[in-house]
Amino acid sequence: MKLLKYTYPIALFNLLLISCGGGSNNTTVDPITPVVLDPDAASLIFPEDNTECNEGVVNTNDETKSTVTFEWSAAENTDSYEIKLKNLETGSITTAISNTNEKDISINRGIPYEWYVISLANGTSTSATSDTWSFYNQGQGIENYAPFPAIAISPQRGSTISSFSATITLEWTTSDVDDDIVSYEILFDNTETPTTSLGVTTELTLEATVTAGNTYYWKVITKDSFDNTSISELFEFRIE
Repeated sequence: MKLLKYTYPIALFNLLLISCGGGSNNTTVDPITPVVLDPDAASLIFPEDNTECNEGVVNTNDETKSTVTFEWSAAENTDSYEIKLKNLETGSITTAISNTNEKDISINRGIPYEWYVISLANGTSTSATSDTWSFYNQGQGIENYAPFPAIAISPQRGSTISSFSATITLEWTTSDVDDDIVSYEILFDNTETPTTSLGVTTELTLEATVTAGNTYYWKVITKDSFDNTSISELFEFRIE
């Protein structure tokens, strides 16, 4: 719900005294100026984070898609919402607009997605962004889902490191609907298509050797007990 605060300026009254004894009162009244309050961030409700979404309605004309109702809490001082939905396999982003706190969106089945909501208010360019959640849209006949693609924690994506030793600790996070992740393989190089494997680990950190003046690129390949794998986006950082 959007709230407006109004400021009422004081009318200035000027009394003009005329030497002949006459006089008049001139009153100037400024228009009421609304003050637009910044919107608050919404809280996501459904689809829930790190889960399988199995409440979508399969499209009759295309069974590879289903329509899912995205829901979030109503945010204060908000006129509309922009929903951002990212396909974690292709990286493509879908944008939808809603004037309420829910939106039906047709999406592919058996695919991992992440989503968030931006609160917007008329009369201001300021916006507020919700948390980002990930989910798998239920697919026909899928008994075990691949893990969600890993997300870099450290070094932060695009960061520049000015103080370092000969090694740096790579750290990431991920999750899995079936909770059966068994290993991670790290591809690490100073080219934009890293092919050098640092090895396989069951931990969420791994040491890498670095040299000053280079930009490094890395990816995480996550594997589960059914040999399903997911490949993260490309992460990069620079050593000064």
